[in-house]
Amino acid sequence: MDNQQISLKERINEDIKAAMKAKDQVRLETVRSIKKLLLEKEVELRAKGKDSLSYEDEIAVLSQLAKQRREAIEQYTKAGREDLADKEKAELAIIETYLPPQLSDEELEAKIDQIIAEVGAKTVKDLGKVMGVAMKELKGKADGKKIQELVKSKLSQ
Repeated sequence: MDNQQISLKERINEDIKAAMKAKDQVRLETVRSIKKLLLEKEVELRAKGKDSLSYEDEIAVLSQLAKQRREAIEQYTKAGREDLADKEKAELAIIETYLPPQLSDEELEAKIDQIIAEVGAKTVKDLGKVMGVAMKELKGKADGKKIQELVKSKLSQ
């Protein structure tokens, strides 16, 4: 897993240089904000005795950034501020290039069906059991809101 961490740091540094050369302000700001948050998370973990971020830690930071952008897009769209929503969409697209590929709807549905069968869930009362396993297995591969909606609809049938 360490190779992925090194490659992510190197990739971010290379992307900052490329964005500066291309004078791509949105990419530059977005990649710098990713780097800043990863460094902050690393410092936070050092205080707890861990010397570096794991791949899972990096994915958690990136997933949180993506989630914030999705929520902002939703809010700006509701408020009729398409200019701000477009900026957030551009940033989200950049953040997603660092995340593992997202599962297609079909792949996500198949995975959730599998998890429901594994935990033996039958009704909406089992939502917590399914969500715990689903969020752990699908972290970074699908949006949590989307996972929850799909699990709810499957357990409601």
